[in-house]
Amino acid sequence: MLTEAAGVPVGLAVDGANRNDFKMARAAIESIPVERPDPEEEGAQGLCLDKGFDYPEVYALLAEFGFTAHIRARGEEAQALKRRAGFKARRWVVERTHSWMNRFRGILIRWNKKAENYIAMLHFALAMIAYRASGLFG
Repeated sequence: MLTEAAGVPVGLAVDGANRNDFKMARAAIESIPVERPDPEEEGAQGLCLDKGFDYPEVYALLAEFGFTAHIRARGEEAQALKRRAGFKARRWVVERTHSWMNRFRGILIRWNKKAENYIAMLHFALAMIAYRASGLFG
């Protein structure tokens, strides 16, 4: 899943649980449905990833799409947590969005046998999350 800074989902790529995360990076970036603005030198577009994406292929992919990579190396985040009292990890927004997805029973417990139905349920849940985040519910 790919989210924007506030945790609103903007992209989704689905594959088997035994597939490494970094292999799904291209599919996740290409799944963004809206047209991104062109990256500029002074307003670079960053992409925060966890240490599971710390591979040369991912750095090359992010450079291809014009993103600035923010990938923590192993142990680097733990050291930052020890040094600064109010330090908060950047990836918590994606984890919070995963928590929001757990509120949908059809996703939390996979009842669908067909992959198409499960993917449709994921898209519906992410659409509901985005709608709620827009503040239109009141």
